Amino acid sequence: MDQRKIGQFIQARRKEKGLTQNDLASLFNITDRAVSKWERGLSLPDASIMIRLSEVLGVSVNELLSGERMEKETDYRKSAEENLLKLKRKEEEANKYLLKLEIVIGSLSTISALAIIFTAAFLAPGTMLMFFLVLLALLIFAAGVYSALKIESDAGYYECRYCHHRYVPDFSSVLMAPHMGRSRLMKCPSCGKKSWQKKVL
Repeated sequence: MDQRKIGQFIQARRKEKGLTQNDLASLFNITDRAVSKWERGLSLPDASIMIRLSEVLGVSVNELLSGERMEKETDYRKSAEENLLKLKRKEEEANKYLLKLEIVIGSLSTISALAIIFTAAFLAPGTMLMFFLVLLALLIFAAGVYSALKIESDAGYYECRYCHHRYVPDFSSVLMAPHMGRSRLMKCPSCGKKSWQKKVL
């Protein structure tokens, strides 16, 4: 997916519609700097506004993601398939990165909390300082666990062993579910059966 080409296409369509960067930004409650980043090929519009943006610019989502007008139906279909595959790959890469980040956050918060507790026990046993250091360690650990679980609940999907339905569970389901590695014992929202559901990207 050529971000620079998409950016130039957005800019050309925006100008064609007689809109400034600020006009376009105000339609989506974003800054004109975000629109400028799109047009310079530094970032892509969020998926949540892609459909509305294509409507405002008078193009299809496929044309927007291709960075060009599509004339023939065969070109359109081929380009749509390529864009879907690229988006899928991009989503998988982002989810892999997030799951690695989850391990880093979990490890760092655990190591930091343990280091603070051992330091407190060694330097200030039985004092108020020890109490505050242990409290700080617990807060760091809790924040790390919360962040790691939030990432795990949002990145990728869980797949039911029975009906193979893929879904993103809410945070409380992930928090309360027993787990082994990246599998969690949860109830499938589709078939209603409880099983060890594996994390899939």
